[in-house]
Formats: sequence, structure tokens, C-alpha cells
Amino acid sequence: MAKRIRAFRKLKGYTQQELAERSGISLDILGAIERGNRRAEDQILNKIADVLGVTLTDLKVKK
Repeated sequence: MAKRIRAFRKLKGYTQQELAERSGISLDILGAIERGNRRAEDQILNKIADVLGVTLTDLKVKK
């Protein structure tokens, strides 16, 4: 999921700082999520998905 969040962020043209600010989460937390060092809670994932204009399903790895 970390790679997909980063990919969608870059597709939308957001920096980590911009996505963190728009999502209302800290830059440190977003960075840790994108690196795969932290599991994102559903509340955070919903905020990120809303800002990116995607669904939670879009963020999840498809098998």
C-alpha cells in the first residue's frame, strides 16, 4: 500500500508536505507510511484517499 500511496500522490502532483497538510496528518507520519515503516490506521487512510480523490480499494494492493 505504501507504494500505491506514493504513486497516487505523485500522479496528483503533490509533495509529501502538501499531502500531509491537506490530509491533516504530520509529515513524519506520512513519510513513515510511504516508506512502509508504519501501518496507517483507517482514519488516516480515509483522509489520504479523500485528498487524492481515490477510494480505499484503489490504495490497496490488488492481487
